[in-house]
Amino acid sequence: MQQSVLIIDDEKKICSLLARIIELEGFTVYQANTGKEGLKVLANQEVHVVISDVKLPDVNGVELVKQIKEIKPYAEVINLTAFGTIQDGVKAMRNGAFDYITKGDDNDKIIPLVYKAMDKAKLQYRVFELESKIQKQYDFTAILGQSKPILAAIDLARRVAPTDTTVLLLGETGTGKEVFAQAIHFESERKVKPFVALNCSGFNPDLLESELFGYKQGAFTGAQKDKKGLLQEANEGTLFLDEIGEMNLDLQAKLLRVLENQTFIKVGDTQTTKVNVRIIAATNRDLKTEAEEGRFRLDLFYRLSVFSIELPSLNERKGDVLLIAKHYLKQFAAKVNKPDFTMDEQFGENLLNHVWKGNIRELKNVIERVVILSDGQILNASLLPYEFHHGAAEGDGMKMETVEKMHIIKVLKYTGNNKTETSRLLGIGLTTLYRKLEEYHIS
Repeated sequence: MQQSVLIIDDEKKICSLLARIIELEGFTVYQANTGKEGLKVLANQEVHVVISDVKLPDVNGVELVKQIKEIKPYAEVINLTAFGTIQDGVKAMRNGAFDYITKGDDNDKIIPLVYKAMDKAKLQYRVFELESKIQKQYDFTAILGQSKPILAAIDLARRVAPTDTTVLLLGETGTGKEVFAQAIHFESERKVKPFVALNCSGFNPDLLESELFGYKQGAFTGAQKDKKGLLQEANEGTLFLDEIGEMNLDLQAKLLRVLENQTFIKVGDTQTTKVNVRIIAATNRDLKTEAEEGRFRLDLFYRLSVFSIELPSLNERKGDVLLIAKHYLKQFAAKVNKPDFTMDEQFGENLLNHVWKGNIRELKNVIERVVILSDGQILNASLLPYEFHHGAAEGDGMKMETVEKMHIIKVLKYTGNNKTETSRLLGIGLTTLYRKLEEYHIS
């Protein structure tokens, strides 16, 4: 990693001399004579440490620290001054300066100080890079698709992301509701705080209450110590409640209280706990109908649906199918250390003509299986599960029975004739596999 220093000083001789001394230590050095010039260099170059005079012709160097940190949050700033004051020193440190030293005292101090500042800046740079990668992985650029329905949903999500408004994501299973929730979180002011996800359908009511709100020691058998709930874990961040329609009415009442005043009571506790958390909920149910029929609280529905976003099914955005398939092909090829794949025409047509009941999740699973089974770089239709071949002509060798037989043989070959693993990959029971082996005379 290149280690670079920017010196900002209007006294050109001092600036050049200091630059020469620092360059001898192996650092790349940039020079500027005004605050404006320094900020321009900072915007266009990778800079880790800034040494800035306090008295500049166009700005106070102490105030400049804030602007430097806005452009390069990980950079460390050392302020130099001819006449240091305690007040300026304190202000510089509050603004984020690494140190504040008086000219004349800097001869022996400056190089060790630069090294210390550089060590801290490099560590912060690594953290910054990691956070940037994480954000890129989960922000709106991670949502695949160019069709009008998905772009409309992304536009709505982008608009609500910077706010603290509660969001309700609607759509079929597998449409990417959690991906949207993560993107909303990572494009909000809460992005550096926790994103916590909870699937409400994965717990019975009592366990769900404990997971969500936490409990006090002795609240029930086995509660040997206090436990934080996910609401506390998500404090100052975002809590994503997937399958919110599965939550029972009693818990819905407690969640309503959280949405109204950000407070709740742990299981077995008498004290109120306060949090600052944003709620994003998701469901594949029609909550309004559920509420009208008494299976969901109407008041909670209105609190959750302050801002609703309907996510389109994959069948409503067929123009995105091949784009998403290519993305997962590349991802899974890298995962199993295979070269990039190419889809032949029939393979692509079968993907486009398929009714995607499981949406993106189903497409992802199909592509993963295809990558595992493929022996070459060109993917043909025989690699696809047999349900993709409905409507194929009987005389073209693509009858349902033929395709199914070919597919079973392919999977058996991949698993080294391991029947248990083959049945798992095919998604059928072991007994069913043995029956089909006998039916198709596969040994």
